[in-house]
Amino acid sequence: MSDLPRKAVTRTAKLAALPLGFAGRATWGLGKRIVGESAEIVGRELQQRTAEQLFKVLGELKGGAMKFGQALSVFESALPEEIAGPYRVALTKLQEAAPPMPTRTVHTVLGERLGEDWRELFLEFEDKPSAAASIGQVHRGVWHDGREVAVKVQYPGAGEALLSDLNQLSRFSRLLGPLIPGMDIKPLIAELRDRVSEELDYGLEAQAQQTHAEEFADDPDVLVPAVVHQCDEVLITEWIDGIPMSEIIRDGTQEQRDRAGQLLARFLFSGPARTGLLHADPHPGNFRLLPGGPGGDDDWHLGVLDFGTVDRLPGGLPTPIGHSLRMTLDGDAQAVYDLLCEEGFVKQSIELDPDAVLDYLLPIIEPAQVEEFTFTRGWMRSQAARVADPRSPAYQLGKQLNLPPAYLLIHRVTLSTIGVLCQLGATVRLRKELEEWLPGFLAEEGVDEEDGMGEEEAAAEA
Repeated sequence: MSDLPRKAVTRTAKLAALPLGFAGRATWGLGKRIVGESAEIVGRELQQRTAEQLFKVLGELKGGAMKFGQALSVFESALPEEIAGPYRVALTKLQEAAPPMPTRTVHTVLGERLGEDWRELFLEFEDKPSAAASIGQVHRGVWHDGREVAVKVQYPGAGEALLSDLNQLSRFSRLLGPLIPGMDIKPLIAELRDRVSEELDYGLEAQAQQTHAEEFADDPDVLVPAVVHQCDEVLITEWIDGIPMSEIIRDGTQEQRDRAGQLLARFLFSGPARTGLLHADPHPGNFRLLPGGPGGDDDWHLGVLDFGTVDRLPGGLPTPIGHSLRMTLDGDAQAVYDLLCEEGFVKQSIELDPDAVLDYLLPIIEPAQVEEFTFTRGWMRSQAARVADPRSPAYQLGKQLNLPPAYLLIHRVTLSTIGVLCQLGATVRLRKELEEWLPGFLAEEGVDEEDGMGEEEAAAEA
């Protein structure tokens, strides 16, 4: 019997308690105000209680509820600071930890999947999990050939729980929306639901991770642990140590923050070009900073974990992204608008002012306009406020833009990455990574003026 609380009635009740709890605490706050406590003190206590309940419920349920919490956690930098403080700690916890499943359940799964003599495959196996996430937890061990390994064990019933949670959360999306002002929660939940089957398939994850491990085997900046063994509900990979990025965000030096930010941008932009895959779950729990980069022990390189969610991009990131970014930087409003129309970002039934579209885009791409850019929570909040204020022209224009399905995951990964960079407060040479890895960004020659395609693409289209 599963230890994951997955009965529909139980899980629905726990999730339903979130918005009800928000309302209850608001009533509690009003009572405190009536008896004379200051609004500032009451507000701070209210947010802290809300954050604690959010972590408690999402963490206990694991499944889709925790996956949703992890997705939200990278966007906390968009919250106003007076709200972000209490939520920051609670949401960041969801990147690294959750209540573990009992040892007996772990042994049962390993016995069913690896055989009754599964212990003989290991020289050592730690019953206490080193990490617990949304659909599985990780145990440290030593494989029979002496390699230190990470043993990822999927929670029994995780698939059912994921779908149940996300279905229920979609019903509460309007109530959960205020957690991240200016962000439409419902599409995020719908996309997470679409990715469930892939993330549950450890065979697909093993293929994606091994592809990256082989490609980055001799890379001085990035380390991806190799796959050791895989079967249903169990994935065993090489173990890597390092400082979790969540710790760098909390306590890291500025040097560590800048290095982590640069390497994160480099990995996420270079990955599709080198492997045809985009790591699509860039929350801090999936990255480690390890000593011993190209500059020696005093330097750092990036360890990358968890390839359960990837976007398959055989040709790398779509060339129109690079073309549109380049034309936006060049101030060519009409060319940008034409390409956005062609790619489906502007529906045929809508006509917009190209100059207004350019004005909408320019602040967003500010990090690519300069040689290096310092990402801050303040900058993130200013962008969120600009596109979320109903009185703002940017808000009105943004509502008329469309996000084609092919770009959904790329868009979320981009936003999540920017969120992490802002959490780090990192100074990053983003333009350098775009020039090296983003198709079309430097391809000013050979671009078909009518449709924005390169010569080879235009020939293929013909």
